[in-house]
This record gives sequence, structure tokens and C-alpha cells, in this order.
Amino acid sequence: MWLDNWNQWKHTSLLKSLISLFLVAVCLSIATSACAPSNSDSGSARKELTLLSYAVTRPAYKNIIPLFVKEWREKTGQIVTFGQSYGSSGSQTRAVIDGLEADIVALALSADTLKIQNAGLIKPGWEKKTPNGDGIVHRSVGVIVTREGNPKNIKNWDDLARDDISVVTANPKTSGGARWNYMALWGKVIKTGGTEEQAKEFVTKVYANVPVLPRDAREATDAFFVQKQGDALINYENEVILAKEQGQNLPYLVPEINISIDSPIAVVDSYVDKRGTREVAEAFVQFLFTPTAQREFAKVGFRSVIPEVAAEFAGNYPKISTLFTIEDFGGWNQVSPKFFDDGAIFDDIQANIPRR
Repeated sequence: MWLDNWNQWKHTSLLKSLISLFLVAVCLSIATSACAPSNSDSGSARKELTLLSYAVTRPAYKNIIPLFVKEWREKTGQIVTFGQSYGSSGSQTRAVIDGLEADIVALALSADTLKIQNAGLIKPGWEKKTPNGDGIVHRSVGVIVTREGNPKNIKNWDDLARDDISVVTANPKTSGGARWNYMALWGKVIKTGGTEEQAKEFVTKVYANVPVLPRDAREATDAFFVQKQGDALINYENEVILAKEQGQNLPYLVPEINISIDSPIAVVDSYVDKRGTREVAEAFVQFLFTPTAQREFAKVGFRSVIPEVAAEFAGNYPKISTLFTIEDFGGWNQVSPKFFDDGAIFDDIQANIPRR
């Protein structure tokens, strides 16, 4: 009704309206302050984190994320939800660099994390922000999966170079996991006193037995089990342990000379600052190094990075007589260009494989 008398009441009504709006705003502000938890990430009662990881970690994070969500809500009153993506480490890396705003990346190898750092999205020194100071959140080793009963009597890496063996492994040009496979073979020679020339000769013989190079580890696994290709599959220990937990007792062996497959975790600085999620993202990363989270990694086959949990699950893992790391070869900053860049050692090996 007051609109009909606007000219008469405009000053009085406008003043009353402004006062009313002011009082409503004050009341809402007080109510919001009273209900919202204290949090430096803008004080929102709800946060969404985006986690990008490589495929084989999905079972672990499926169990870990609800534990963190519960703990964080009890601690802060804040509700956290997770967007999750799992795929090949290389593809995930490219997606983040191309603009997929992930808060946290858990990739197959530090080389992929370094690519994101080099793109300016992760600040140098991310490794030192984790409790163990190196950014590695879990470990594994390489294994050889055989056919039932091991009809070809495969015992170690050397047997993969035999003329009567067909090997399945992914392409290290496209698969982060396959790079670990390659370096396990290379290191087997170097760590037993061999020269780089001898290592190259051995690796060439193995890859001569690889008729097809699938794009990633998942495709390689499908080629071996579904398509029945090959006599041996190079795989991660955690994959076969998880398969056993799920009722698939795969025949496999763990070579005594092996590489520590170290997988990193990092917060993507540019994106957490843009999205206002730094506090909760960093808290999640810290949570992954607690015994609670490390036990969940161990339950699905990963080797824990903290001694307490490693000791609890020691019976699940064969001891390795000679365990080397990628740092023994200069780290991924040196390994990637030396072996896997265009025209590097792997390309040279492929070019010189004698075709049967």
C-alpha cells in the first residue's frame, strides 16, 4: 500500500526500510558468525577438495577419505567433501597443467609432480612440507606375475630376457608405472656390478620379448589377464596383494634385487590459494602420514613409510636383499631426460630391437 503514497511517504518509508535492512543484516551477520566454525579458509562451514591420483590408489583413498572427513569435522565443525579422479599418472599430470584445479595430487612418481612444479603450479620444496621430509606417502616394489603353475619356470628378472619368454609391460613413454618397471630392469644390472652398456644390452633383450606396449599399467594388466597375452607381467606388488585380498590369488614372485617404487603427495599451491582450501588440503596431506591412514595403505598392499606400521605389516612383504631407489640414478630430474625423452636411451633401445 505504501507504493501508492510514495510521494507522500518516500522520505519516511525509505528511512524505515534502510533501518530495517540494516537490522536484518546485523542479525544475519551475528547468526552466521555464531554458527560458522573458525577457519582461515574464509570461514565457510563446507569445503570441497579435489584429489587427483593414479588408478591403483583408489581402494586406499576409498577408506582413508571418510576417516579424515570424520576427524576434520570433529576438530573444526567443518564439512569436507571430495571430488576424486583416478587415471594414469601422466594423464593426470597433463590435466592439472592444462587447468584442472586439483587441490592435491598423488601421482605415481615424483617426475610427474615436478612437471606440475615446473609449470608454476606447485612451489619448490613441496617434499619438505610432509612429515617424513621427502614427500613420499607410500611405497611398493616390482613383481613378476606368471601364468598359473609358472609353466616357464620364471625365477627372477634374468628370465625375462630368455628367448622363450613373452613379457607384458606398459610403455614407459606414456606410463609412469612402466618407468618404474624399466628402471627395475636397468638397476638389476647396475646394482650387481654391471656397466651401463651391459644394462642396456639386458634391457634390450627384455623389451625384445615385449610384442606390444600398452599405454598404461591398467591396459597391460588387461592384456595379460583378459586377452591372455604373454608369459609374464611386470606389475606392482601392491596390485597383486590387493588382488589376493579380493579373492584372486595371482601367482607372482618378488625379485630379491628390486627398486623402491616411491609415490609422492603434494598440495597444488596455485589452486588451493585460488579456491581457499589450503588449510584443509594441507591437513589432509598431514593426515595421510598418520598410523590410521598408513594402515589403510598397507591393507591394500602398499609398504608404509612410517616404521610403526611397516613393522605391523612386515609379514605381508618378502624381504629384498638389494633395494635401490631412483635417487641412486640421480633422481627423476636426471633419469627422465636420460632415458625417456625423445631420442633418449629407451628410444634407442626400441630402434635397435631385433625383430623376430
